[in-house]
Amino acid sequence: MSDLLLQKRLASEILGVGVSRIWINPREADRVSEAITREDVEQLIHDGVIGVKPVHSNSRERWRLRREKVKRGRRRGHGRRKGSKGARVDEKALWMNSVRKIRRYLKYLRDNKVIDRSAYRRLYRMAKGGAFRSLAHLKTSLKELGVEVK
Repeated sequence: MSDLLLQKRLASEILGVGVSRIWINPREADRVSEAITREDVEQLIHDGVIGVKPVHSNSRERWRLRREKVKRGRRRGHGRRKGSKGARVDEKALWMNSVRKIRRYLKYLRDNKVIDRSAYRRLYRMAKGGAFRSLAHLKTSLKELGVEVK
């Protein structure tokens, strides 16, 4: 059995597709090898001996699995990181969010008469100075100061 490269090339030109998409029926390989003209190849195409394989695109399944893992927080290790810590997460934005949360909580305590104005001002200044790492840290500090918070 010959390699049938000529027949594949002619069929690809006739059908207007790439050579890799040409399918030749393996049972009819001897008949195809005898075809040497365009007319012969056209007849084989008409008879269904030579056909076109369907177009296949890249599978997106691996992409979907990767997206799921990223959504769950995986694939974020050292090898994935490009910028410095400050470049990936804006430190100023982190500070603003935490201080705003702490100030909001202090206002809530002041308005609900849990702490008086002087304690509020003192804690507010401490928050501005960075005395509290987080809202949880503020709450533990309030417990140590003897302030009862619901």
